[in-house]
Amino acid sequence: MAVRAMAHSTGRPAKKDGAGRQSPGRTRFGGALLILLSLMFAVLCYLAFAVWLPSEGAHYRDYQAAESCPARATARAREDCLSTPRLTVARTAIEDTGKTHKYEVTLKDEDPRPVVVDFEDPGPLFERLKAGDHVTATVWHRDIVVLDKSGVRQNTDEAPRDSLQLVAAYGTLAGLFAAQAMVFGAVRLVRPGSYKLFAWNPYGGWMFAIILVTGLVVGVGARFIGIPWWYVPPAVPVVAYLFTWWAGLTYPRLRRRPRGPSATAQQ
Repeated sequence: MAVRAMAHSTGRPAKKDGAGRQSPGRTRFGGALLILLSLMFAVLCYLAFAVWLPSEGAHYRDYQAAESCPARATARAREDCLSTPRLTVARTAIEDTGKTHKYEVTLKDEDPRPVVVDFEDPGPLFERLKAGDHVTATVWHRDIVVLDKSGVRQNTDEAPRDSLQLVAAYGTLAGLFAAQAMVFGAVRLVRPGSYKLFAWNPYGGWMFAIILVTGLVVGVGARFIGIPWWYVPPAVPVVAYLFTWWAGLTYPRLRRRPRGPSATAQQ
């Protein structure tokens, strides 16, 4: 008995069955929080497709359909048409914001207050401008959307753009995150003792990362190529599934090592 006691005292204490696991009540509480998070993502998904997307689309279509203002248009009517005042360049500046550059042009006219417009890129017009140049501005909804000098035009940051693909990608991401959080939360509520496959580590985090990267890549790619926005929602889950399937086939093969003589000798 003394020998057995010494052996037990020098060894590691035996772990109780179920030690290190959360209690069922705490697990269910975490599941309820995940379901609440799922509802928040669902609301964001709804707002993206029901409010943001139609608003952005209507704004861009109105800009594309806008015509030049008549000579005697009222101030109110000039907000919906395109006016083209002549302005003078007061100065140009390039501001370094860290990762990107900000291209600014300060304009002036009869109004003593200067007007500052921003560009995303230096070309094709910004890099040619200098103080004293006369330019033609295109104004819509009281914003300067285009600058023109001798036929060289460049959109400002205020110009409406057809970026509905990105809006659709954001809405799709919110919907997929809502589905993931709902499933993970429901499993914790129903089966608090066995939710290993529906935990953040290892599968939940990978699923979240794959969905996020896939959504951004598909959205930006569709915007760059010019694919209509309605192809984005079905494309994101399909590409995410294919990537997950490919990763499931590839990574086990990479981790599998052939059994060599050294491995056999160790046995």
